[in-house]
Amino acid sequence: MLSRTADHLYWMSRYTERAENLARLLDVTYQMSLVPKTLAVENQNWGAILALNSLEQSFFERYDEVSAENVLRFMVLDPSNLSSIYSCLRAARENAHAVRGTLTSETWESCNMTWIEVREQQFEPIMAAGIGQFFEWVKLRAAVIRGVTFGTMLQDEALSFIRLGGYIERADNTARILDVKYHVLNGDGEEGASDFYQWGALLRSVSAFEVYRKVYRDVITPARVAELLMLRPDMPRSLHACMRGVTRMLDDIRNAQSSETERLAGLLHSQIHYARIDDILAESLHQYLVDFMDRIYELGNGIRRDFLVPEC
Repeated sequence: MLSRTADHLYWMSRYTERAENLARLLDVTYQMSLVPKTLAVENQNWGAILALNSLEQSFFERYDEVSAENVLRFMVLDPSNLSSIYSCLRAARENAHAVRGTLTSETWESCNMTWIEVREQQFEPIMAAGIGQFFEWVKLRAAVIRGVTFGTMLQDEALSFIRLGGYIERADNTARILDVKYHVLNGDGEEGASDFYQWGALLRSVSAFEVYRKVYRDVITPARVAELLMLRPDMPRSLHACMRGVTRMLDDIRNAQSSETERLAGLLHSQIHYARIDDILAESLHQYLVDFMDRIYELGNGIRRDFLVPEC
């Protein structure tokens, strides 16, 4: 497969996944903001989203202060923010258009229709109707694109690059959302209904609330949440499941120069596979997740170097 074709397929998947994951992150932050707290603490939580995505500088070029409305406006439909949901869906569509002949008509139409619908949206009506509905729509459209892609495309290298991009993006996002929300919640020192509500919101943000109840059949605890989202191989959005997917896709598309990238992916997968949550928490969950995100970034660079169009 031509590296340019592989590049477009890979980034089409990553941008679609990124839009969905951003919707999940914003949704859980919005749900947590409904729990009574001081304005300073609430704005700090919204500011954490900007820091998480390294967007503080570009945000303050357009807005004077961090607030729920400003951050939502910036992260949802701001076309000047290349990391907004709007920009991610636009980039996904542009990459899909570049390889339209490689995709099935259903996959292309799903991606194109999502972009057509989102570009017609305006922030004020979204807020008036309840921004949670918009986040649910983004998650639904991403699921439709993913389902149509897996259900209609030939299971060849093209699909492997699409799946590889999705796994890499999902692993990075799960680590990010767990890192920022775990310490916000675990640092509150609160117990009771609001505590349960916020942990439940975190689990729902990664579609894991029902899964948690099925697996543990007990109250929600921080350690179990971390274990579920990191080490459970049967949890689709866990770090373990994502890295297992990455190693399998790399095995499918390997070439003469990809051995080092495969080694890095296999090493990261094996370390998660044999890790224990007690050991991770005893040392530092934050440091573990930061290290994981750094290695995912390094892995992404290896994939670009070995398979895709190099950066100019």
